[in-house]
Amino acid sequence: MNNFENLPNFVESILFGAGRPMRLSEIKSLLGSQNMEVDLPSIKVALNSLEDRYADSSIEIKEVASGFRMQIKESYGDCLYPLWNDTTNRLSKALMETVSIIAYKQPVTRGDIEDIRGVTVSTQIIRSLLDREWIKVAGYRDAPGRPALFETTKNFLNDLNLKSLNDLPPLPEALPAEGALDQLEAG
Repeated sequence: MNNFENLPNFVESILFGAGRPMRLSEIKSLLGSQNMEVDLPSIKVALNSLEDRYADSSIEIKEVASGFRMQIKESYGDCLYPLWNDTTNRLSKALMETVSIIAYKQPVTRGDIEDIRGVTVSTQIIRSLLDREWIKVAGYRDAPGRPALFETTKNFLNDLNLKSLNDLPPLPEALPAEGALDQLEAG
């Protein structure tokens, strides 16, 4: 079954049906299981064709850390919020600060995070990040107590629509110590 003119439609059906990002090799394997022997450059061409097809629609093909996925363009996302008006999964400021420190400074220990934040990191925050699969234990520091070293995962990148950690926004420059207090007082 060498139907290369329909290759974009086959790739589209895989991305739509998968419900998760798909690597090029996974797409190739799925097509191969249907007796379609396709090389990776042909699949990439099909993805480019889909990107062109969706250029003027609310859907896009997005490459994230785990592969390619079909998703709603960010500019159309606001109309979907009422569908998922689940306030139980809101992310706290403390959780976002913690995962941000891990993302920018990884691998880090809980003590490192506490030193940067200046407050104790609750076990619930770490557990929540582990349950979301946004962070993982990457090893243990060779120090007393052998504290766990945390780093972010591909799920973290996928959920934030990032291809790699290099796509994170740059950290703001640190304020000089003398001017920092004046700027804080000024609001």
